[in-house]
Formats: sequence, C-alpha cells, structure tokens
Amino acid sequence: MADVELKDHEFAQFQRLIFQLAGISLSSAKKTLVQGRLSKRLDHHGVASFTAYYRYLQLHPAECQLAVDLLTTNETYFFREPRHFDWLQQQVLIPYRDRSSRSSALPLRLWSAAASSGEEAYSMAMSCADILGRQGWEVMGSDISHRVLAKARRGLYEMTRTDGIPERYLKAFCLKGTGQYAGHLLVEPKLREKVRFVPVNLNENLPDVGEFDVIFLRNILIYFTMETKQQVLDRVIRRLRMGGWLFIGHSETLNGIDHKLIQRAPAVYQKVPA
Repeated sequence: MADVELKDHEFAQFQRLIFQLAGISLSSAKKTLVQGRLSKRLDHHGVASFTAYYRYLQLHPAECQLAVDLLTTNETYFFREPRHFDWLQQQVLIPYRDRSSRSSALPLRLWSAAASSGEEAYSMAMSCADILGRQGWEVMGSDISHRVLAKARRGLYEMTRTDGIPERYLKAFCLKGTGQYAGHLLVEPKLREKVRFVPVNLNENLPDVGEFDVIFLRNILIYFTMETKQQVLDRVIRRLRMGGWLFIGHSETLNGIDHKLIQRAPAVYQKVPA
C-alpha cells in the first residue's frame, strides 16, 4: 500500500485519543511522528485511510492499546541525569543503610513511574544493590506501554545504550552477550528478580501498588497540560510515604502546581508533615 497522508482533521482525532487515554498533549509538530508510527498499522489491517484506522480502534481495544504504545515517547537510558542518582545514593540509600533500626524497618520501596524499556528502574536497582546489598529493598517500574514493559522484563540491551553504567556496575550486575546476543548486555537474573514491571496509566486512578519511599516521575510531566499535571501529581504523591522523595526531570517544574512538597535540590522534592 502506498504511503497514506495523515490529514489535519485526522491528526486532530489522534491528538484527542492520546489525550483521552494517556493525558498526553501532542503538539502539531508531532504530526509526522504520528503518521510514521501508525502507517504500518494501516498496511497491516489493509485500511485505506487514517480515518478508517481510527474507526477500527474504536472497535478493537487491543489495537487501541498498541496504538497508544506506538505514540507514547519512550526515550530513556541508564543513569540518566546522574546528579539524581548521586542524590539517591548519598541522601537516601546510605542514610537508610546506616540507620540502626534498619533490620526491623519496612523494605525501602522505589518506583520508576515512567519506566519505558527499564533502564531507569535497573539503574535504581543497581544503586540499591551496591549500597544496601541484595535485601531490604524493592523496585517497581511502570509504564502505559505494554510493548516497552515486555522489553524491560527481558533486561536485554544493545551495548551502545549502556554507556552511562559505571564500569564496576557493569562487572557486578551485567552479563556480556555472546553468540546471537553478541553486542548486547543482559541485566543479571538476580537483579532482574528485584525489579517488578507493571502497566500503569498515570492518567487514571492508580492500582493498589502500595506506598513508596522514592518515586522517579521524570521527563513525563512535560507532555501533560497543567490540569493533567495537577491530577497526576495528586495521585502519585498519595503513594509517597511521609519523608519520601520525588524526583522529576531537570527540564520540568512544579511551578503553578499545588503539591505541598519541600524542594531539597534541583528537581528533588521531599514529602514532610504539614
């Protein structure tokens, strides 16, 4: 099938769809991205226009989920924004390790709330394993995209995407691929067991995932309107334990949002009693 043009009114339909389902606002600059990512689905189903494909989505929830997977941006890499991981280690993990009551404390729980293909969650897990050992902590990674979560669970990455991993972490927590996996890195099984990946749509009421001491909500708020940001923050902060830490992206801000958190460092906030 020849390339099908995505007309302006059709693009508007998909803008409304992704906002309705994920709370993400697609600017007009994303029109080419939408056309490129969805055109193969038109070919797959043998439909002649984006309007016809949009109608198909209304009748087939599984295909609608796949379209959302394709349209959500999933760029990430290991130890992105290194200053956050320095803060996590120095201000959160080491004090937790050194507390005399740690043996009777609840496990330290960390959430990568826009985990994409898993690099952020595994970076958190490597930091925990390095400082705390193998016990007393757990990491959850979540994303709206089932496709990237499947990749995250495998823990298999091209070596070209692992530049941010410290050398000693590569040796301690990663396996070098051979044979058909040459040029790849595999997060070692024992570390993968400490990270759980679940589908979560931040634009809806959150499932019962418990409370967390650390939440990374980074580089996702920039895609939301101010109203949606407020709603997402309200949901996420309710899952943050008192004294817990919220990290957002360095290019993001909570200005204009009612959050009642105390800023401790650039893009680092703490939940404290009122």
